[in-house]
Amino acid sequence: MTQNRLTAGNPFPKITVPVLGGTEMTLGMPRNGLDWQLVVVYRGKHCFVCANYLKEWSAARSNLTAIGIDIVAVSADSLARAETHIPDLNLNFPVGYDLGIEDMRKLGLYISSPRSPEETDRPFAEPGHFVVNAKGLLLVADVSNAPFARPPVNYFVEGLRFIKDPANNYPIRGTFQR
Repeated sequence: MTQNRLTAGNPFPKITVPVLGGTEMTLGMPRNGLDWQLVVVYRGKHCFVCANYLKEWSAARSNLTAIGIDIVAVSADSLARAETHIPDLNLNFPVGYDLGIEDMRKLGLYISSPRSPEETDRPFAEPGHFVVNAKGLLLVADVSNAPFARPPVNYFVEGLRFIKDPANNYPIRGTFQR
């Protein structure tokens, strides 16, 4: 099956996932009075690079909140895997689990098969970052097929600070169509 690619400036797909603690969240729907949302898709418990990266996002959360951006994360991990992994990371934002293959495809994510049962028990999404604006439109999309190819957190936050500042009148990029 070919990979779908989200179109910048179009509505972000409505995807609801369970969250640790027994609730749900809809990806791309900012919470707590914030008007934009950053959705971070990580590979899962088996990825130590992801664990460190999620901790970096947790440290940057206050900088995001200061400019009106909510942050959430999600993976394909099962509840059991998420429960034995996420609490140890001490993150300060919600983490969803059970992201399904069809939803991974809707997001245009690369999907990998586990190398062994010890790695994980199901196909999983490779990293992705999506920023959704107040109108529910995809503003920024970053999708990778490898765990080590991700934008540096501080650079990403500073870029969001720049594009969110109304004085910069920054448009949604990547919308050219012939």
